[in-house]
Formats: sequence, C-alpha cells, structure tokens
Amino acid sequence: MDLTGEERIMAPRDVVWAALNDPEILKKCIPGCQSLEMKSPTELAAVVKIKIGPVSATFNGEVTLSNINAPESYTISGEGKGGIAGFAKGGADVVLKEDGGETILQYEAKAQVGGKIAQLGARLIDSTSTKLAQQFFSDFNAAVSVAAAE
Repeated sequence: MDLTGEERIMAPRDVVWAALNDPEILKKCIPGCQSLEMKSPTELAAVVKIKIGPVSATFNGEVTLSNINAPESYTISGEGKGGIAGFAKGGADVVLKEDGGETILQYEAKAQVGGKIAQLGARLIDSTSTKLAQQFFSDFNAAVSVAAAE
C-alpha cells in the first residue's frame, strides 16, 4: 500500500521539525497510541491499538528515524507485532518546505500487513490505512498550529 499527501501547517519549519521529533506530540497524534517512549535519539518503542474491520489488535513495535536531514526531512519506519492478528510494518519519507511563516509537510508512505489482518482484503486495509494516516497528519497539524499560535 502506497500513500502520499501534503499538509500546510501554520507554523515555522523549525517548530514543525521539533514536533516531529517530540514523543509526547507524536503519541497524541498517532491514532490508538497507548504509549510511545524514546529509547535513543533515533529509536522509539510504541504500543498502538487499532481496529481494522472486525479485527481489533494491540501492536507492540519499534519506530526508527533515519536519513535525518534536520530540519528538512527524515524517514520514519516502524514494525509492530499484534499476536494472532498478525504484523504491520511500514515507513514514510517526510519532507518539510518553508512557505513564508508556514510549513508544507509532504509525505510518501508505504505499509505492509501480514497474518489474520492481511486476510481482510486489500481494499479494507488500504481505506483504513488512508484514514489513519490522514487522521495522524490532521491531528499533528492541529497540535503544531495551536502550539505555534500560543
């Protein structure tokens, strides 16, 4: 599954970059995120509970930041195991472009699932993944825009 998108954020690029690296902000914005903690400057541990169609699962996983080019871009990738529900893994290349006092966040994401979740069908998985990604970026935009306005 491939997904691309763009968000215009009402905050300067350095503020957006800091938020993309703040586990507290990310935890609030990741749908179903129950915990997110920094293990190192480039590694985080996460617990995320999601529902795809009739299957609800809690995924324990790791998130890694790579290809870091502060404050312009990075790659965020993760892998989670959801017990009998299966696994999910994916990543996104995130690019921040300055536009006056605002920032344009562009992303290209890829995801894979396996196990019981994969049996639900590509259309359901794709639509749920798209909805979750859009929710994350919308919530992230709102959180950063509010913080920048204060």
